[in-house]
Amino acid sequence: MHNFKNLLFLAESKTFLDALWEILSSRIAIIVYAIIILVIIISIIIIMLVNELKRQDVLVINNNQTVNMSENDFNDKSSKKSKKKNRKNKNKKGQEMGFPKSGSQIVQSVDKAVEPVDPKEKEEEEKVEADSRFYMLTKIDHEMKRYRKPIYDNEISLEEVCESFRNFSSCQLGLYYDIKDIRRFIAGLAVTHLMILQGMSGTGKTSLAYAFGEYLRNSTVVIPIQPMWKERSDLIGYYNEFTKKFNETVLLQKLYEANYNDEIYITVLDELNIARIEYYFAEFLSLLELPNPEKRYLDVVADEWKNDPKLFKNGQLRLPKNMWFIGTANNDDSTFAISDKVYDRAMVINLDTKARPFDVANAESVKVSASRLEELYKKAQKEYSLSKRNLSRIRQLDKYLIDHFHITFGNRIMKQIKSYVPVMVACGGTELDAIDDILSKKVLRKLEAKNPVYVRSASAGLIAIIEELFGQGKMPQCKDYIETIEQNA
Repeated sequence: MHNFKNLLFLAESKTFLDALWEILSSRIAIIVYAIIILVIIISIIIIMLVNELKRQDVLVINNNQTVNMSENDFNDKSSKKSKKKNRKNKNKKGQEMGFPKSGSQIVQSVDKAVEPVDPKEKEEEEKVEADSRFYMLTKIDHEMKRYRKPIYDNEISLEEVCESFRNFSSCQLGLYYDIKDIRRFIAGLAVTHLMILQGMSGTGKTSLAYAFGEYLRNSTVVIPIQPMWKERSDLIGYYNEFTKKFNETVLLQKLYEANYNDEIYITVLDELNIARIEYYFAEFLSLLELPNPEKRYLDVVADEWKNDPKLFKNGQLRLPKNMWFIGTANNDDSTFAISDKVYDRAMVINLDTKARPFDVANAESVKVSASRLEELYKKAQKEYSLSKRNLSRIRQLDKYLIDHFHITFGNRIMKQIKSYVPVMVACGGTELDAIDDILSKKVLRKLEAKNPVYVRSASAGLIAIIEELFGQGKMPQCKDYIETIEQNA
């Protein structure tokens, strides 16, 4: 009897399972499964889109907050108490090296005097911004409608810029630099819009460029270069086919903003040789070579949309002539060697030692326009043009290098010498010091590519001809450089 009940239970169970399987595998059930899967996929897509929009909103809010923080930082100097507090904070900031190190931390600090915004007009602008594939650039278009040109300190001279910048860095930021390095930095900006600061870690390469932005009241943009970077999209961003939006980097925003005003913009390519600069910066290198700044257009997108930012031209953006790129370079096993192509196009400054601290009673920032800085450079190049005597000496050295080492200056470097030396004199330096500096960085560096055994054997003769042409002990940097090559050969 007990066995019969078990058999009956098994039969009923089998019948139930068969019926359940028929229901679950029926055509209606398959349709239900497909609908459930489709709903799940749609939900995932919606969640991703919402998260992307939230991320962009957070970025906008952060940018707005940093703008307000930076403006307040400089506007709060109206009283002595505010000045003292501001100086204390900046000293601490400089000593701790707490300047921006990533795109999300960059502070936009151009002194912007803006008019009140009408709520209705602001609502319309926000709608346009949301519809544009360039959200931040379109936002800049709207902000610049209310932008008013600041009052510039355009009576300042190049020598005063060097002195006051050095004092400001010491007094306000707790950063100390040799006056010769400051002169080289300011004069180097006259030669090209690309500068390389190289030397041992901790000598103040990044902080020098950062301090200059603070001195001009337009904070420096610091771009930490990543080892995997290979193309310009790593610098300026790319169009996202999924979101139908352009991923705008801080550099792209600064490039766009700089086209609207006459501020001096400093962009730091931090550790520029941790990736190959010839790859990710290739288009910039080519554009900076064009003699006419109005022809330097950077490709951003391949097509043109009706609601693209106003300053775009056929998907291109002009490379602003008021932006300088400062690359910091370390030479170790983790970095790539910088090619001649880059060195020839850039101005090079070696920062190998730390300056001694010094006290300054008071020093304030200034506001100098980019056009005024260019005027000062042109004026210096006219008033302190390279003397015929030193020009003749340089040409004789050029001939010696051709005959004995098969290297020559080239037209580009000769032009750079004629641009750099007069500005160095206007900054308070001497003509021979400037010649010594640029020859050691731009010309004698080419000896490294030659046979080291031959260079070592011929180095004494090269030092002798330099001292015969320019005077005993007048070219210490050139002499030190040749002796270093000789020791390393």
